[in-house]
Amino acid sequence: METARPAQDGPVIRAAAAADVAALVPLVESAYRGDASRVGWTTEADILDGQRVDEDGVLEVVTAENSRVLMAEDAEGPTACCHIELRGESAYFGMFAVRPALQGAGLGRVMLAEAERVARAEWGVRQMHMTVIRQREELIAWYERRGYRRTGQMFPFPYGDERFGIPRRDDLEFELLVKRLP
Repeated sequence: METARPAQDGPVIRAAAAADVAALVPLVESAYRGDASRVGWTTEADILDGQRVDEDGVLEVVTAENSRVLMAEDAEGPTACCHIELRGESAYFGMFAVRPALQGAGLGRVMLAEAERVARAEWGVRQMHMTVIRQREELIAWYERRGYRRTGQMFPFPYGDERFGIPRRDDLEFELLVKRLP
C-alpha cells in the first residue's frame, strides 16, 4: 500500500505503523467510551463500560498479514482510523473511530470510502463485511445510507471477555452488515 494519499481532496489517509499504536488507542477509546465519547454521536457509553481496545490488540492488527489499519491525522494526532482485513473473498471492516469533536463533518464517510477502495484495489474483493451491535440503530442506519444491508445474521456479544468492554445490559449481540463493492 502506498504510504499516504489524499482521499479526494480530503485528509491524507495512510497505513498505520507500529509507531502509531500508542496514539490510535486513545482515539478509539475517545470515540466509544467514557464522557469524552459523548461529544460525538458514536458513543457506546450507555451500553458498555471498560476498554474498547488495548495496545496489544491494535498492534496485532497493524502488523498482521492481510490486514491494514488506515488513519487520518492532523497536527494534534490521529483524527480517524479503521481496520480492514482480508477474509477469504471479502474484507472485514472494524475498529472505526473518528475524533468525537470532528464527528458529523464527513470524515467518517471519507474513511469508509477509502477503506472500501483499498480493499477492492489491493485485494480485489467485491464485498465488505462488518458486525455492529444490533442495539446501535442510529449507527446501523448510518451504514445503511452508505449501502450496507442488514443480514439478520446475529453473533453473540463476548460476555465475560473484558477486552471488548463491560456490558451494562444483558441483551447485546452483533449483526452482520454487508455491502457489495463496485
